[in-house]
Amino acid sequence: MTAALAVADVSFAYSGKKALDGLSFTVNAGDCTILLGPNGAGKSTLFALITRLYDTRSGSIQLCGFNIKKQSLQALSRLGVVFQQPTLDMDLTVQQNLRYHAALHGMGGRLAKLRIQEELERFGMYERRSEAVRQLNGGHRRRVEIARALLHKPTLLLLDEPTVGLDVPSRQVIVEHVHELVKQQQMAVLWATHTFDEVYPADRLLILHKGQIKAQGSLPEVLTQTTTTTLHAAFAALTQNGARV
Repeated sequence: MTAALAVADVSFAYSGKKALDGLSFTVNAGDCTILLGPNGAGKSTLFALITRLYDTRSGSIQLCGFNIKKQSLQALSRLGVVFQQPTLDMDLTVQQNLRYHAALHGMGGRLAKLRIQEELERFGMYERRSEAVRQLNGGHRRRVEIARALLHKPTLLLLDEPTVGLDVPSRQVIVEHVHELVKQQQMAVLWATHTFDEVYPADRLLILHKGQIKAQGSLPEVLTQTTTTTLHAAFAALTQNGARV
């Protein structure tokens, strides 16, 4: 089975200073992979490479078997992204923002209307489709951004700390919805977060520190590797001075 995302020996440097150092991992259909790491670990650089905001110079990245450098159109068409910084047009309505995204993916009007209704209803936002985005609170804007990322039914969904700054109920809605997508639709998800309580028992973990993968696998596997009993303790053991590799 072809992996939704395959990262092989990827390194990247800014002005000679390494931000990523030999990263290799895969995310398969039905996997929710949680990317954990302190500030400066390299999470944003990795996402920039996957989305081609930066160009891969060392190693390779494939989306659904397509090389992102050599087959960019085929690769990126299978990707949905929610960046940490909001990217909705505040002066357009919810529906206008989503229609624009649908048009970029070549959806006709009838299909776009159907998909917009489907995704907004999942988040309880369909009744607010005619409201300007700036009238929504932070949690509702995030719901719209995730709905937009799902319109073209991507194989892989990238989430770059989508719940930062949200209240607990808003965070819970997003976390539950994404995990339902993984379970019901076998979607592949790579989710960068600082929040341990967003991790579900069935999730896979990818712990990044100083540009290197310090651990990857299920929670029991990571706990065994670090000889710890909690995710908090394992994370501390892997990211503090003298961390085990």
